[in-house]
Amino acid sequence: MSLLQVRELSVIAQNAGHDVTLVDRVSFDLAEGEILGLVGESGSGKTMACRGLMRLLPSPNLRVHGNAVRLAGQDLLTLDDAGMRKVRGGRLGMIFQNPSSHLDPLMRIGEQIAEGIRLHQGASKRDARLQAIEVLRQVGIPDPGQRVDNYPHEFSGGMRQRAMIAVALGCNPQVLIADEPTTALDVTVQAQILRLLLDLRDRRGLSIIMITHDLGVVAQTCDSIAVMYAGRLCEHGSKYELLAHPQHPYTAGLIDCQPATSSGHALLRTIAGQPPLLDALPDGCRFNPRCPHLGALCTAQLPELTGAGPRVACHYPLGDRR
Repeated sequence: MSLLQVRELSVIAQNAGHDVTLVDRVSFDLAEGEILGLVGESGSGKTMACRGLMRLLPSPNLRVHGNAVRLAGQDLLTLDDAGMRKVRGGRLGMIFQNPSSHLDPLMRIGEQIAEGIRLHQGASKRDARLQAIEVLRQVGIPDPGQRVDNYPHEFSGGMRQRAMIAVALGCNPQVLIADEPTTALDVTVQAQILRLLLDLRDRRGLSIIMITHDLGVVAQTCDSIAVMYAGRLCEHGSKYELLAHPQHPYTAGLIDCQPATSSGHALLRTIAGQPPLLDALPDGCRFNPRCPHLGALCTAQLPELTGAGPRVACHYPLGDRR
């Protein structure tokens, strides 16, 4: 049984008196201990979908719709705000993209970790501090008994990212959402952060949703991949199946855009054109203006995600045509 079940999740924005769908009926499952890579170009809806399932939207003009978002059987969409606050930071944690913007510069690192522990677990101030030190140790902060009293500006970029992970892990969540966790870090530190997330998964049985545009990160860390384009899932399957035999032309284009692939191309390929504006979507498949395999149905009908193995939203899946 899946730990997290997302069914028909949508995020709607009210813009100039009319609704614009930013995330359109996204559905997926996440098993215990699984790492799911959520990939796509900037603006494809990856972060918004995850903020939607957490009901942590950045504007009052945004609202969430969906059939269900079940975490260990509990439907989060039926909870009131107070009930959802108990889940966020407790059973469901998130590492935000820029730790410098999400760590309070006026609070010591240990206080920021302990705050969630005291709120969700009712721990005393002393016990919460001890747990904060232990979490800092687990994420690889040297001399955590001393560094627990540091402020964010006293940490390097890589250490701030580890501190952000510690804040998210303080209450031992079941699911962790990692939004571009290696952005703006040098290659060595990126590798350290990815190894840390894998180690935490192995030690804690943690389930992770990894939001990224980097298929290299996905190949190193993830078990399965969900590809988003213009607010919709266009392909979803195991890492090995999807990277070796992509069925959607957009997925194939993303793979060919990587600096080094197994396809043997000497030159990088790019995906022609630009993603559509969400308030001016093309008829039919949203990828059709950029698709090199355009067919008759592509401009007439929006494809749905289907398939028993890799699921693909394409009228003319690639098969072995690459």
